[in-house]
Amino acid sequence: MIPTTFLNELAQYANTQIAKVVLNGSYEINTFRIKKVEAGTVELEYIIPAGSVAEVKLIELRSSAGKVVSSNTAYVPIISDTVIKHTMTVKEV
Repeated sequence: MIPTTFLNELAQYANTQIAKVVLNGSYEINTFRIKKVEAGTVELEYIIPAGSVAEVKLIELRSSAGKVVSSNTAYVPIISDTVIKHTMTVKEV
């Protein structure tokens, strides 16, 4: 069994690696309303401005060097400013 403290340390490390969100492979967001770690879960909250993209099909969390930390397909039409809450949980499987 992996101790909870170590899982939280891994989540803290993942949080430090996330520098930006890239939507559909091209639109970058590097300002977060919330970016924190709690109980082994990285919590991000950011705004997708209306008109920036018509719809979101791919959400990537990337490092400052542009390396992909996490990648998720999605379908979110953007018709107004949209707040996205994104979580990433580190756990033993």
